Amino acid sequence: MKNAVNKKMTLGVNIDHIAVLREARRINDPDPLMALAICAQNGADQITIHLREDRRHIHDEDAKKIIASSPIPVNLECSINPEIIDIVCELKPHRATLVPENRDEVTTEGGLDVISQSPAIAVAIEKLHEAGIEVSLFVDPAINAIEQSQALEAEMVELHTGHFANVYAMLHSALVHSHHSIEELELPRDDLKVLLDASLERINSSANHAQSIGLEVAAGHGLNYHNVSLMLEVDAIQELNIGQSIIARSVFSGLASAVKEMKQLCQR
Repeated sequence: MKNAVNKKMTLGVNIDHIAVLREARRINDPDPLMALAICAQNGADQITIHLREDRRHIHDEDAKKIIASSPIPVNLECSINPEIIDIVCELKPHRATLVPENRDEVTTEGGLDVISQSPAIAVAIEKLHEAGIEVSLFVDPAINAIEQSQALEAEMVELHTGHFANVYAMLHSALVHSHHSIEELELPRDDLKVLLDASLERINSSANHAQSIGLEVAAGHGLNYHNVSLMLEVDAIQELNIGQSIIARSVFSGLASAVKEMKQLCQR
């Protein structure tokens, strides 16, 4: 990898966690809709939301209003459930990003299995394309997943950066000393450095391969103000989708400041 000079990364701000705060009390405040103008005015290039099957945060009416009102493109994450795909086709976001879902997960835990689920994914993509919606597939950074994504005729892949983020946190934060420590990553510091380099190399080689076969490349999951700079070293990545860390920062500094600071980090 080489250091990117004057690189400008497209920033998608995931506002799901605003709805998470609302759902904690099951009332109507805070309203995710109010974030749209603030994000757009402070450097966000895209709004990202996830309409989950269990509707644990963003609801159908949220998605409808956000897509209708957003001054910047909306990237709607969703499963390949046929009922959800039909809703997305009606809503017509700028892009649909197909992701795996597990009812027991706290957040998305890995990339979409584009190999074993290929027939169902193909049906979903065909419906979305018929509705005029471009498609991204959220996949692990692996060459076979990249090639299968192209075969399925997706326009873009979003590389799952969760493993990279977990290793980075174990290496650079107090996570290793907490009850949230990741057992399989409880390694000596030097081993964690090797693991981090290997994770970055997988992301880099996958991104380069995707770009070489005509796919646009995004990345996301677990990215924050501390680790995002390493993504700028991957020249093939054009877009980052970041949510939890921005909304968490906004609790203390305000959403405008949190988005602006992240956008600045994405332009180094």
